[in-house]
Amino acid sequence: MSEIDQKHLAEAVGRAIAKQRVRVGMTQEHVAERLGIGSEAISRIERGIVIPNISRLLEFAAIFECEAADLLTEASPRTDDQAQRISRMLATVSPEDRQLILGLVEQLADRLAEA
Repeated sequence: MSEIDQKHLAEAVGRAIAKQRVRVGMTQEHVAERLGIGSEAISRIERGIVIPNISRLLEFAAIFECEAADLLTEASPRTDDQAQRISRMLATVSPEDRQLILGLVEQLADRLAEA
């Protein structure tokens, strides 16, 4: 994996961790305390400066009560993973809003395909 790909992965995983942390209403300090590390370490992970190893990723997932795969899927460039992510988002909105979102996505995809 190239250095650019690793940097992108670290940043995407960091964003996913930050998103899950905010979702559960925790501060970086609280997560750091649960992991037994400094809050600066959490900040560095969330900013994509450091990428957590598999063991640490599993610890994050346990704290956030999500699957480790959720943290990786958000970072994935694969269309299947991205489709699953969109599906999870759509599941939280009303049927009317889903139709609105689908229409917007279709229009955007058509417009970008022309470019």
